[in-house]
Amino acid sequence: MSDKLWIFDTTLRDGEQVPGCQLNTQEKIVVAQALEALGVDIIEAGFPISSPGDFNSVVEISKAVSNPIICALSRAVEKDIEVAAAALKYAKKGRIHTGIGVSPYHIQFKLRSTPDDIIARGVAAVKFAKRFVEDVEFYAEDAGRSEPDFLCKIIEEVIKAGATVVNIPDTTGYCLPEQYGAIIANLKNNVPNIDKAIIATHCHNDLGMATANTIAGVQHGARQVEVTINGIGERAGNTSMEEVVMAIKCHKTIPVYTNIVTPRIYQTSRLVSKLMNMPVQPNKAIVGRNAFAHSSGIHQDGVLKHRENYEIIDPKEVGVEESSIVLTARSGRAALKHHLDALGVELEGEELREVYEAFLLLADSKRDIGRKDLLELVGKYLDESHFIELENVSYSSNGSVNAEVKLKVGNESHVAASSGVGPVDAVLKAIEKIVKPQVDLEEFLIQAITHGSDDVAKVHMRLIKSDKPYYGFASNKDIVLASAQAFVDALNKIPVKEYVTA
Repeated sequence: MSDKLWIFDTTLRDGEQVPGCQLNTQEKIVVAQALEALGVDIIEAGFPISSPGDFNSVVEISKAVSNPIICALSRAVEKDIEVAAAALKYAKKGRIHTGIGVSPYHIQFKLRSTPDDIIARGVAAVKFAKRFVEDVEFYAEDAGRSEPDFLCKIIEEVIKAGATVVNIPDTTGYCLPEQYGAIIANLKNNVPNIDKAIIATHCHNDLGMATANTIAGVQHGARQVEVTINGIGERAGNTSMEEVVMAIKCHKTIPVYTNIVTPRIYQTSRLVSKLMNMPVQPNKAIVGRNAFAHSSGIHQDGVLKHRENYEIIDPKEVGVEESSIVLTARSGRAALKHHLDALGVELEGEELREVYEAFLLLADSKRDIGRKDLLELVGKYLDESHFIELENVSYSSNGSVNAEVKLKVGNESHVAASSGVGPVDAVLKAIEKIVKPQVDLEEFLIQAITHGSDDVAKVHMRLIKSDKPYYGFASNKDIVLASAQAFVDALNKIPVKEYVTA
């Protein structure tokens, strides 16, 4: 029989500690509701004593969601616990998360205390929290570097005091998976009353092992995992929720299940990334834009023949419409034919061989092969072609921002003007007046390539059409022009059969 694995999401508490990623209360409510829809069991909504804003966020999140347990963090301090309890007043199911440092480092250098005093303070905090809520979680901070016998002793005592969950954090991300697994196993084997509480993992990613350590903890008896969307968090981040959930889903030998609605993973990842203004790295497992992208010819041929040749997860399981076959110099005939078919160009035999040889020469000199390149390779300049070429962009600001663009669509030139909240907004709206792409701009990133006020900007855009992503890239010293070029670049990657123009 599989056990329930409780998913404790701390995106809104530990995740929000990332510099520059702070959310306001309304944004936190949006994320909390997304986490509820995702199937998260516990939402750590904040640290109420830390600021009036955090207190208010816990209050409002408690009102806004119904199913998850709402958890509030505190130190092992009575005032902290009182404030946490007050913030949970409207929670349908509330939990206070209190604790103290347990490693020699924390006891001696941070708390300037003794092991006996730490136990006494931990027990007192749990007992005090029990006055307000039945569900009390105790965190043994820096348990990953603690003395095994001392950790067993304090865990036994806080469970006696009423702790329902005991959190065993690898606070500094120090442990190896076998070490962290052994810590959990030691508690299971040597704490007499361990069956009266759930063991929780809380791992950081300083050595890149947060997910591996969390899975090791589960394999040795932990039944709650503390995670964040996209693995965001203090320093190098926390355990990634999506990685743990999909690892468990892939490995049926791990005897646990979760209530996560996995097809909602991708959209939740994008929501958090957008609201926190923290891009997801392209090669991030599960939710990175390259997670289901294939550029090697051998891999492309294998995936096109049978997806499971190179993918252990069906993209649809996490909310991604389909895999991406990216054309590069390493692509094979199968990938080229796949893209040509999408353009309505059917080639076989000698014709395909000749075009493929020309494609390889072009791919060696260009990083990104687009629709225009493919049409040129096959000599297909058709009247019905919808290829878009940006001919001119101009914009001005006289109280309001106005822009004019000239586009060549197929063989015809078009001009349109629009206004917007800024020059980029105005230019993109003008483009949309001409081509009416019916797309959603889901991601828009600007990065500096060099340094200085005359820097070259690299723009990355992600458009969504018919639930499929299309990427555009451009670089220019003029950010507005680069943005327009990236938008057009993405539009040109939409297959003809998916495209609707004016």
